Amino acid sequence: MPEVPDDVITEAERLTRLALNAIDDGEADAYRDRRDTLVAEYDFVARVREEGVRHTLVLYPAEWVEDGEVQFDRIHDTTRAVERVIDGPGVENEWENVEAHNQALVGQVEAEFGDDHAANARIFADFMGNHYVRPMDSATRDEVEEFLSEYYQRNAWPTESQKTIVQASLSRVFELAGKPSPL
Repeated sequence: MPEVPDDVITEAERLTRLALNAIDDGEADAYRDRRDTLVAEYDFVARVREEGVRHTLVLYPAEWVEDGEVQFDRIHDTTRAVERVIDGPGVENEWENVEAHNQALVGQVEAEFGDDHAANARIFADFMGNHYVRPMDSATRDEVEEFLSEYYQRNAWPTESQKTIVQASLSRVFELAGKPSPL
């Protein structure tokens, strides 16, 4: 089991994607700094390995690294490291699988609870798929709070009816997925 919590790994992946796609060098540096600070709290160091057109985020235990270089003689258990493919061949299929899963859930919400709940579920599906490349029913409490306090306020154009039921809509997503709601 990795020593870094799943939500921290997910955030490190997101920040790495943002850094790789940033247009401005200062913006990219800021994303990398946030990522590095985040994983350092768990005594890990982040590196991005380039393999042709593919980028892989690797989180190494800090004790393996000296002066920015991995010291292979210090590695006794390779399962302590974390590797996540960030972009390149195969990642697009991952997004497509996530989108198909989320769209199926949106369809269930619409069939069971109507258009307004489905519209909110669709907005949440877009948030989770585009920002985290994960199924919406895997969202953590922090991700739901980010969605409600930031993304929904700035990026969605809900009707008044949709705004008043957004939390109920999210609860229905988790209910239909058979998972406990993080709300």
